[in-house]
Amino acid sequence: MFIVDKAAAASMNNKAPTPKIIFFDIDDTLSRNGIIAAHNQATLEALAKTDIKLVISTGRSKAILPADILALLDADILDAIICMNGQYSFNKAGMISHYPLSDAQTSKIVMLCQKSELIHKFDSATHIAWSHENARLREYNAITPNSILDPEYHKANTVYQCSVFFNTQEEKMQEVDFAQDDLKLVHWHHIGADILPIEASKARGIIDLCLHYDIDAKDCMAFGDGLNDLEMFDLVGYAVAMGDAKPELIARADFVTGTIEEYGIQAVLDHLHIAS
Repeated sequence: MFIVDKAAAASMNNKAPTPKIIFFDIDDTLSRNGIIAAHNQATLEALAKTDIKLVISTGRSKAILPADILALLDADILDAIICMNGQYSFNKAGMISHYPLSDAQTSKIVMLCQKSELIHKFDSATHIAWSHENARLREYNAITPNSILDPEYHKANTVYQCSVFFNTQEEKMQEVDFAQDDLKLVHWHHIGADILPIEASKARGIIDLCLHYDIDAKDCMAFGDGLNDLEMFDLVGYAVAMGDAKPELIARADFVTGTIEEYGIQAVLDHLHIAS
């Protein structure tokens, strides 16, 4: 299945046929259940032989990026990674940009989470630190070295975002006016969301990478499926929503393609005659 959005179809003749950078979300775009699809890995390996730069753009913490994604960076298949919703960007040489939370922001976030009685975590470049444990988290922490229980972690370490978990109670925190504290709540799942500075987004990370590589964002393509991809889609020249993307994201996409299992990424690349 492949659908070309009517707005994109109307402007196709005015767009360069080949992007200079392609940005990929991880979960439900490249990977399903934390594992990159074999055909997507093969496509990345093929694209790496072209002049197109390949960059991950994810909400995941740097500390828990999937091993298969990091291996692609080590193998020079990927050029860089934007993580934590644009709060931290890096390549093999090291950090490109970062935007730590301030002490005032972390204190406010903790107060809001405690008021709503929510388990939450703060993400640094090396760890995710939980405020509390339950049976599921104890099991997870036991097998995840970079995941720890430390409700005071943010006081002594540089952190970039907070994640909250609703336990199927998505309505929690909907009454909070995050904007009054220059914060925002961005859902990545019906039971979870990130609390970030209001200016934070994958788009900011993309701007940093475009400056780093001296490339215009309009010469870039992005694939995604979630609400934290909205700003990214508004920025790049080619915005591609996966077939199972959120409706709000599909509405902002230039192209709507199939799911991972329907070879959605490959359908778009083939349609635009981009090597895959």
